[in-house]
Amino acid sequence: MPESLYQEDKQRAVNILNDIKVKLYNRGWFPATSGNLSYRLNDNPLYFAITSSGKDKGTVTHEDVIFVDKDGKPIEKTRLKPSAETKIHSQIYQNTDAGCVIHIHTVNNNFISYVFSERGSVPIKDLEMIKALDIWSEEAYIEVPIIENFFDLDRLSLEAGKRLNPDVPGLLIKNHGIYVWGRDGFEAKRHIEAFEFMFEYMKDIIIYKGNKEIF
Repeated sequence: MPESLYQEDKQRAVNILNDIKVKLYNRGWFPATSGNLSYRLNDNPLYFAITSSGKDKGTVTHEDVIFVDKDGKPIEKTRLKPSAETKIHSQIYQNTDAGCVIHIHTVNNNFISYVFSERGSVPIKDLEMIKALDIWSEEAYIEVPIIENFFDLDRLSLEAGKRLNPDVPGLLIKNHGIYVWGRDGFEAKRHIEAFEFMFEYMKDIIIYKGNKEIF
């Protein structure tokens, strides 16, 4: 175990991830053990805690979190398997000020990623919930990047690193899910709730109007 990590910091990360994952699980945002969460522990070198692969997010245990380095490799002995998408979390930590990353699969974010996939991003404006992303301009307009769901996870993580925008704390993978981040667990949770609210609203308006020209 790296000497730069303290036991109490590790415990705090586990507690934060458990708290968030159960709250989001109860909203139906982690179906069939999908999704993952992580929490930054150290900057240089980069270490972070991440939920392990294939575990029920509705269950709270301290054994379901792994501590990994920049390359997604465990930094201590473990029988657990890191999430297959650990390298995407690493890309986000390396390219933003994120302290916590949340990845979920929902019908709403899959629908929106499909509808706007050819455009390569989701345009959002005129929605009050943009403020929940700490974007306060009077005529706020954002674009949430969409990347292809490459089977090669190394390629997927590199594309994520290229396309993410540090000023817009969200990145969609087509027909897969969304990655959202914040400076801490509270902010990351707020951001993912804001995106899901906006995506649900947009989905309903698109269905109501029969086209995606909703702004």
